[in-house]
Amino acid sequence: MLLAGAACLASGLLPGADFEILAVRTAPILLFVVAMTVVTELVSEAGLFQMVTDRIAVLGRGRVWLLWLLIVALATLSTVFLSLDTTAVLVTPLVVLLAVHAGIPALPFALTTVWLANTASLILPVSNLTNLLAQNRLALSPLDYARLVWAPSLVGLVVPLLIIAVAFRRQLRGRYGPQPRHQVTDRPLMVVSAVVLLFLLPPLVSGIPVQYPALVAAAFLLAAFAWKRPSALKWSMIPWRPLMLTAGLFMLVEALHANGLAALLAGIAGGGESLPALLQLAGTGALAANAANNLPAYLALEPVAGSPVRLAALLVGVNLGPLVSPWASLATLLWHERLQALNVSIRWSGFAVAGLVTVVLVLPVAVLLLWASSGMH
Repeated sequence: MLLAGAACLASGLLPGADFEILAVRTAPILLFVVAMTVVTELVSEAGLFQMVTDRIAVLGRGRVWLLWLLIVALATLSTVFLSLDTTAVLVTPLVVLLAVHAGIPALPFALTTVWLANTASLILPVSNLTNLLAQNRLALSPLDYARLVWAPSLVGLVVPLLIIAVAFRRQLRGRYGPQPRHQVTDRPLMVVSAVVLLFLLPPLVSGIPVQYPALVAAAFLLAAFAWKRPSALKWSMIPWRPLMLTAGLFMLVEALHANGLAALLAGIAGGGESLPALLQLAGTGALAANAANNLPAYLALEPVAGSPVRLAALLVGVNLGPLVSPWASLATLLWHERLQALNVSIRWSGFAVAGLVTVVLVLPVAVLLLWASSGMH
């Protein structure tokens, strides 16, 4: 994908002036992605996530439904403040292993993490790369952005959880026994990681450009690990493949826009801020995300969104909609990689049917609340 983007630039399909504008807009966002990935990888290496899941197992008091609710809280907080990819990559294996060790079905817990990784990722700019792009376009503070999308975000959180609770009500009954504890090899390093994470979260939602606090946190943790555990520092912490994919997609979609894509999509995505118009745009975004991927779907449709409310409707489509195909979001692909490593199998036909039912229920309600709440301003 990166080579395709570079070819577009070299051939003139992506004009140099357009590329410069694109680079100025997206380079800080990609820098943030790199810094946050390093932060979350090192926090995980320090054992903080393992300690949290150990505590969750204790707080569940042997009741499966209570354990599930605590995992819902963990996956939601991880997605909202640390991004959907963190939930897919770091929370999923811990949650699945917790279920396996407890002798309870792993599927409801695995499905909870991947659905929440997508549907809980609407409320803050840092939760999803699409949100950061939208915030950048609208020049909104994190608080103003949250005011715009709070109503559909609530739907994206509650409705999928109700569906899982009903569909897996039998598996979520019963009890589980005591769980094995993770051994913390370096408690001071874990405490330092927890403090860095605690101090990082407020700046991420303060309105400061998010790459700066993320870079400071990454630099601090890198220094701590270089001193205490240098063997943990590896180049593989940097998400090279997702970065190349994302940069290539940015360039490819920008080249398509330079050659008339927006005019083509304007007819498909419609216009206006009526309820049917917002449903049309959100539905188009969800279809495009499941056909290709939510990032190119957002980039392709962003120019025809036009207003804050229409842009929010597009985000509803590309954030709450990618629950059907495996490739609809990078988080789903990363989640599946982690499940394969744990020898947990997923039947994609069942995944797609459950996701389709959820999207059909979630999307109209989310757009309706967006439309209603936007009329209150």
